[in-house]
Amino acid sequence: MAAACLRDIDAVVLAGGLGTRIRRVLGGTPKLLAIVGGRPFLDILVARLKQFGARRLVLGLGHRAEKVTAHLEAHPITGMDTVVAVELKPLGTAGALRFLRPHMESDVVLAMNGDSFVGADLCDFVAAHRRSGAQASLLCVEVADARRFGRVDVGADGRVRAFREKDTKRKGAGVVNAGVYLFSRAVLDGIAKMPGESLEKDVFPKLLEGGVNAVVCDAPFVDIGTPAGLKAAAEVIAPFISAPRPSG
Repeated sequence: MAAACLRDIDAVVLAGGLGTRIRRVLGGTPKLLAIVGGRPFLDILVARLKQFGARRLVLGLGHRAEKVTAHLEAHPITGMDTVVAVELKPLGTAGALRFLRPHMESDVVLAMNGDSFVGADLCDFVAAHRRSGAQASLLCVEVADARRFGRVDVGADGRVRAFREKDTKRKGAGVVNAGVYLFSRAVLDGIAKMPGESLEKDVFPKLLEGGVNAVVCDAPFVDIGTPAGLKAAAEVIAPFISAPRPSG
């Protein structure tokens, strides 16, 4: 069923990273163009956003940006106003948001990492964010093995209590950041004035005092930035996307 909860919310995709973890598999192909289930990952993300009514996309590029822009020229995104901005050097997730801030127009912005996918209902995420009264919300998932992720400590009130560094020795399940955020205009303006490159390390700890809402969902999650994640991605994503479009 079509939804329209992102109709008036800019969708920002952060895809300026170097892709070092996956380079031996992709070579010179940027992660956004990694083929997953017969489709470039960018096309999957765009189709997913359209399912929730998104009409405006801000795409932040960096490494191998020319290949992504060539793809967009050959296969223009229809039904969405698309703005593309290219970092001259890697800025990190926080730096990318500062760089892209002038292109964001909506009062609330959905920001997402361009190398992960979560099968959550984004309308539920938007509704939970609005109910919380928070200025920033973080979409989280619980994974069976959280060793290669930083963990998120969430209180009974749904607020983030702390962000824990990745600990490869700590086995077991854990709540992790799914890389999808909702930010108010005020928070984005605040981030624009903060130092630091990382949302997780430099920005979120400073926002905790004002309250960061966590929405923990029971949904499939995959990070295509690693060889194992990319290999598993097609099976994880298949239930949420339509069949590949014909080539040519």
